[in-house]
Amino acid sequence: MRRFKISGMSCAACSARVEKAVLSVDGVTSCAVSLLTNSMSVEGTASDESIISAVRAAGYDATTEFKSQKHKLDDADDNLHSYMKRLISSAVFLILLMYIAMGHMLGLSLPRMLSDNPLATGLVQLILAAVVVFINKGFFTNGFKGLVHRAPNMDTLVALGSAAAFIYSTYLVFEMMVSKHPEHLLHGLYFESSAMILTLITFGKMLEAYSKGKTTDAINGLVALTPKIAKVIRDEKEQTVDISEVAVGDIVVVRAGESIPVDAVITKGHTA
Repeated sequence: MRRFKISGMSCAACSARVEKAVLSVDGVTSCAVSLLTNSMSVEGTASDESIISAVRAAGYDATTEFKSQKHKLDDADDNLHSYMKRLISSAVFLILLMYIAMGHMLGLSLPRMLSDNPLATGLVQLILAAVVVFINKGFFTNGFKGLVHRAPNMDTLVALGSAAAFIYSTYLVFEMMVSKHPEHLLHGLYFESSAMILTLITFGKMLEAYSKGKTTDAINGLVALTPKIAKVIRDEKEQTVDISEVAVGDIVVVRAGESIPVDAVITKGHTA
């Protein structure tokens, strides 16, 4: 069995799509994709290159390079910190954008240069929303990449929703430049909606990364409890062998307090 590291997956539909793409490769007999660990296990005679090509054709990326447990934990922390930085940066600009776009609903007053100039207000909203879009450009990169490969995912939905609000609002700003009554168009801007979508989804991604990290740590802790050696009876003698060398039919000796190294049927003995 060969293992691959998969990147670009964001939901269960992504893992199912990767699995379907790899199973269609000649020589692949089985494939299992884990969204939690972003990994894939493949059995068969197909080459690594053909498997990786199938994954990339589906709109994702794959590699055979696996890191040590310490590096995996470091990567998980870096991923969480990356989302936290994006969230904080997005929230700062979103608060400014919400103040300019909807502050009047709360009785907040704008600076005179904005309150008396609808076009300037629209341009400032455009700039602030553009900054939030740039901070979260990863949604658009992954989302439209999946759309091009006819494999839309959750990022595609986020990108389309945010882009629709941003593009429509940008069009209205240009309309304000030539309109005699730009104040009427000011209320039709949805820059704050575009930025809000990206910020809230980033917050969700951060929580997901945190939960995934905790779950992965728990799974790795259970895996670490698995014995690496086993004591078997061969030629009427007790031998200590690597766990991979245990064969069907071996008699395994498990003394009190020891972990059971493999699935087995109890033949004799007792314990408490």
